[in-house]
Amino acid sequence: MSSARSTTGAGARRAPADGRRAAVLGSPVAHSLSPDLHRAAYRALGLTGWRYDRYEVDGERLPAFLAELDGEWAGLSLTMPLKRAVIPLLDGLTPAAASVGAVNTVLFGEDGARTGDNTDIPGLAAALAERGVTRVEHAAVLGAGATASSALAALAGICTGEVTAYVRGPERAREMSAWGERLGVAVRTAPWESAAAALESPLVIATTPAGATDALAAAVPAQPGTLFDVLYEPWPTRLAAAWSKGGGTVVGGLDLLLHQAVLQVELMTGRAPAPLAAMRAAGESALAARGD
Repeated sequence: MSSARSTTGAGARRAPADGRRAAVLGSPVAHSLSPDLHRAAYRALGLTGWRYDRYEVDGERLPAFLAELDGEWAGLSLTMPLKRAVIPLLDGLTPAAASVGAVNTVLFGEDGARTGDNTDIPGLAAALAERGVTRVEHAAVLGAGATASSALAALAGICTGEVTAYVRGPERAREMSAWGERLGVAVRTAPWESAAAALESPLVIATTPAGATDALAAAVPAQPGTLFDVLYEPWPTRLAAAWSKGGGTVVGGLDLLLHQAVLQVELMTGRAPAPLAAMRAAGESALAARGD
């Protein structure tokens, strides 16, 4: 199953036969499985001249890093803390990226123009659809920030009712409410201290850093619905393990990483469909090796 390409709003470019470069940037970034996924795709597609690397880059270093790139580069994958920091450095945004003010993909045009895209949104939807979650009456989002706004955008297409966002502090609450208005999603905010109530929702999307939801593991209901925990290391999280033990459906961070990477490969290389199965196998193998 491949994610729907049309949702990103960026057309795939035809890549030169002699190969290009791409990389994931972030801080920290050493844990990223993106190189494993993209390199597996290149092998499966026969793109022997293509390279995909990882670079430790924070917001301060980002302008200089971008300025050093030449025409050999096809694109970049971005993780925290760069998804919003990169926007002033770009020549344009796709509708998907503009809708949430977050970029996880930078595409380089033939003229060198830098376009920001967001494959997290369709990636979230595709990962849920793969587990049979295509429509819910209401949902909960744990946390705020770039991934949380992308989660709201994905929920705009599958949630028929209200989304409750559990956040820390009034500023985060205002931000999530504003994103809801912008995306056409009915958002109610609630304090993080009441986050255990979120677990009663048919769909819970946890967008928080490692360890933030550990205390909620003891509050998993007797008949849990679907949990989408966007982390993949450490995995499973305490909440995901408790959820699975309770019989609920768990979608993990590797699922998100995989489906958004499928879109990135297609956009950067101009080759579609991307080899989902080969990429999944590479990601699972790399993740398992870390646990040995």
